[in-house]
Amino acid sequence: MEDRRPHRLAALRASLVPLEVEAMLVTSLPNVRYLTGFSGSAALLLVFADAPSVLITDFRYAVQVVDEVGAHVTVRVEPSSLWAGLREVLAAAAGSRVAFESAQVRFSDYERLVEMAGRWQWRGSVGVIESLRERKDAGELLLIREAVRIAEAALERTIREVRVGLTERQVAGILEHHLRNLGSDATPFETIVASGARAALPHARGSSRQLQAGEFLLIDFGASHAGYCSDITRTFALKSVSPEMQHVHDVVREAALSASARVRAGMRGRDADAIARDYIEARGYGELFGHSLGHGIGLEVHEGPRLARTADAPLPPGAVVTIEPGIYKPGWGGVRIEDDVFLADAGPDVLTSFPRELIVIG
Repeated sequence: MEDRRPHRLAALRASLVPLEVEAMLVTSLPNVRYLTGFSGSAALLLVFADAPSVLITDFRYAVQVVDEVGAHVTVRVEPSSLWAGLREVLAAAAGSRVAFESAQVRFSDYERLVEMAGRWQWRGSVGVIESLRERKDAGELLLIREAVRIAEAALERTIREVRVGLTERQVAGILEHHLRNLGSDATPFETIVASGARAALPHARGSSRQLQAGEFLLIDFGASHAGYCSDITRTFALKSVSPEMQHVHDVVREAALSASARVRAGMRGRDADAIARDYIEARGYGELFGHSLGHGIGLEVHEGPRLARTADAPLPPGAVVTIEPGIYKPGWGGVRIEDDVFLADAGPDVLTSFPRELIVIG
């Protein structure tokens, strides 16, 4: 498959023109990986408008960086300080204006930039590379599909082992064990396992609470493959299902199915959000659906675009987004169903296939 990294760097160079700068300093590690392939934890990347890009890392990654980064980027391995290397690269480069990722740079690092400024003028920028990352190429989509496959296989194995009496943390441990065995690089975020009334907490952390019959069990998790994420939620019933549990789950399920089938590239994020939200509100649960409908996924589990009541930007073709409506009733429990959807030119392609019906386990 074609190496898209030179094209990504070219797209970033084109983005420097309206910024009126000769270079951009990239400090966000996901952005560094997107542009170069380097997955280490220490890197500074200088992308010049009219000169080769320079990636600066340290001795720990001297071998790794050669394996991961192609010839389209000049690599510099520093024996001590990345910032000292940056100073030397800038001193030898032509130009006077350089952009930096102002949403990513800590204040202490910004002070370093000001100190080494010399003839360079630092100009803050926000979302330049992130906007490029919203549209996934064919290679990225394949990696996300594999992350989905791993996650769904792990969930299928996990629910066979879940039983009443286990703690939420134990369920999370079983799931994460299967994720690793099936090839997940890591868990892209802290696995959410919430049972009973705790299922009404959208971002509950797994606790020592034991699973009990007649309750919901909400599991929100993901896999990571070659750095790319999946993000899936399913809600199960433990041992038995009450009529109210079934009804609430049915409402969320229909909202999720409708939004996944109708979301389109070019649609405003707020209009996508309204598909599920209007359905839930019409059935009397609007106040119990407090978060946005979804977000983009890729190298990060939360990235652009946004599907929210306040999101006016159109959804770009090629984005992979989550569709995750929920109903959360304090003191009773909650339901969320989350799918990953590719916004193809021809329409939505739902990447997740795990059943959305209310499955009784335990």
